[in-house]
Amino acid sequence: MPSHPLAAPLLAGQRRALARAITLIESTRPEHEVQAQALLAELAPHAGGAVRIGLTGVPGVGKSTFIEALGLWLAERGHRVAVLAVDPSSVRTGGSIMGDKTRMPGLSVHPAAFIRPSPSSGTLGGVARRTREAMTLCEAAGYGVVLVETVGVGQSETQVAGMTDLFVLLTLPNAGDELQGIKRGIMELCDLAVVNKADTDPRAANRAQAQLTAALSLLTPYGAEWRPRALQLSALTGQGIEAFWEAVQAFRDEVDVSARRRQQTAAWFDELLREAVWTSFVRGHSEALAQCRREVLTGRLTPVQGVQALWPAPASASGEVPSGSEASASSS
Repeated sequence: MPSHPLAAPLLAGQRRALARAITLIESTRPEHEVQAQALLAELAPHAGGAVRIGLTGVPGVGKSTFIEALGLWLAERGHRVAVLAVDPSSVRTGGSIMGDKTRMPGLSVHPAAFIRPSPSSGTLGGVARRTREAMTLCEAAGYGVVLVETVGVGQSETQVAGMTDLFVLLTLPNAGDELQGIKRGIMELCDLAVVNKADTDPRAANRAQAQLTAALSLLTPYGAEWRPRALQLSALTGQGIEAFWEAVQAFRDEVDVSARRRQQTAAWFDELLREAVWTSFVRGHSEALAQCRREVLTGRLTPVQGVQALWPAPASASGEVPSGSEASASSS
């Protein structure tokens, strides 16, 4: 099987080849998707060795500043760092600002770093549509640390926890109200909670760290491999960066990362299968779906009856959708 033209330069660590490969996997054109999957299959054996860290936090918490401080600290110690930053897309125009590189001026020009902003493009969970594949490409290109920055914290920004080794929640010293908004959705999944900007108000930072420690102890399942920890640091001064990395190393020593990745891959497969089945169903039964939707919108069918009428009804030879009275009779 012939090698993809981007495979060799990407494996050699060329950033331009990596950027072009990510552009290829993000393309929605059918012919590009075929090429992208062939490239990923070729590169997969060379991936899997990086530390994958997902980061989220409330607006203004300093995610980009923290990533730059951590990235530069790691680069100075011989690590190659890739940053996948997800920017929110406009629900009206579909556009994104993609300004992450401007917020990381030092890291963006460092020879040992690679920063790639990507639009969320309507994908929920705080990540982009092809973030998983982009991580694989970064690993194959020789980046030993892959940082994924989500669009921002909320109840749904948890999908990044299902594709990284370590999930980090950044908060502020006076984050009482924000923590109330975050609640269990994020707190149950985070492996490290970090109070950033601790130098601005040390007393508040100590209080926030204590509150986070107490909250994490209540949410952590008994007997878990890892007990989530709360730390405090200042990305601006560099205070606490080394302690953060030590916590990352401790996590990897205590947690079976390979088992976690296998579970994530299984979940990813199930997600893709559901997407493929839905797409195939819509394409194959567009007329029946449209008719059934009209029945639901006019009140002749309830939404549940509409689904029951379509599935497994489209598997029949006729492909006809029963009327509201027929569906009501069949459900009684």
